[in-house]
Amino acid sequence: MSCGKRNDVGGVEDHHHRNCVCEVVRAIKDIQDNAVDVDCQPCLTDCFLEPLGDLVAPSRRRRADTRVFTLKTKDGSPFHAFYKDTDLKDHDCVSVFFRVESIFDGCCATLRVLEPRDHHGKEVDLLNECGTKIKLSKLCKVVDFDSTDSCVTVDLSCFCAVQCIKDVYLGVCD
Repeated sequence: MSCGKRNDVGGVEDHHHRNCVCEVVRAIKDIQDNAVDVDCQPCLTDCFLEPLGDLVAPSRRRRADTRVFTLKTKDGSPFHAFYKDTDLKDHDCVSVFFRVESIFDGCCATLRVLEPRDHHGKEVDLLNECGTKIKLSKLCKVVDFDSTDSCVTVDLSCFCAVQCIKDVYLGVCD
């Protein structure tokens, strides 16, 4: 079943349909787990795009082990999580970027929080000047990611949207 559609079979609506965010995150995990050698793919922004490494630039496929994605809450704001920042000079320990580590109990997942980086390799502080909210304009500065040791467990049925950002190599062991 696709996102936002109800399964109506024989005039009876199925209230136990799968959440589309669950389906997409499950597909991302499968793609990360199963590298496939294929020369070209027609769509560049589809979260279901295989093999890993094709998202954004399939003609320049690079080694990848992670499909970076974001989640949107029901009010449309980006879901964020905290990570342990090893840089003690600042306090920018919030991210909206994730890697799926595992999926369990149907629609729950453990997500690794990814540290956002700019084109110089410096971490991007996503918070506003007060440090209380995500400043959306700062998301445009993010072009790369680093793995963190921080994970968050989520119920994927609580989210309305998932957006795939980029395929990257983080050297994460499965």
